Amino acid sequence: MHPDRASTTRFPVPVDAALRAAGWQPGRWHIKQAEIWADTLREHTSPAGHRHAVFPAAVEAWAEFGGLRITPTGPGRQVAPVALDLNPLHGLHLARTLADLGRALDTDVSPLGTETDTHALLAIDAEGRVYTLDHTGDWYLGADIDHALGALVSGTEPVRLTAG
Repeated sequence: MHPDRASTTRFPVPVDAALRAAGWQPGRWHIKQAEIWADTLREHTSPAGHRHAVFPAAVEAWAEFGGLRITPTGPGRQVAPVALDLNPLHGLHLARTLADLGRALDTDVSPLGTETDTHALLAIDAEGRVYTLDHTGDWYLGADIDHALGALVSGTEPVRLTAG
């Protein structure tokens, strides 16, 4: 490995490779698309009247990573690596679910995308922390999108959220 490679790579090498293969590069910023998603989510109201929260951490994550379909290669460290489709509209009809999680965490939560194979919903909160929600429960993936993508792509086991 080139001596400067580790210091100039934002992500671990396998994660960086999977992101680049999906079309990400440092400086990627598709703010127009992120704004379209933000408007679509803001305008949606569930039949029961639930609305989506939209906030800067979500819009920034969508601008940098939105639209990517990430397919990890290689074995996972603790669990199988997860293929991702980072399109927040996968969570369009889950406003109530996200609002419930937000209430439990005392923050706003917005959709980020899905795990391709399981259709688990990825979500981000107003502080930038990332979660996944599936039929088995709600899981904490990391303090920011970088840690969450690293965990999902490298196959690091997430932490289950418990009611406290």
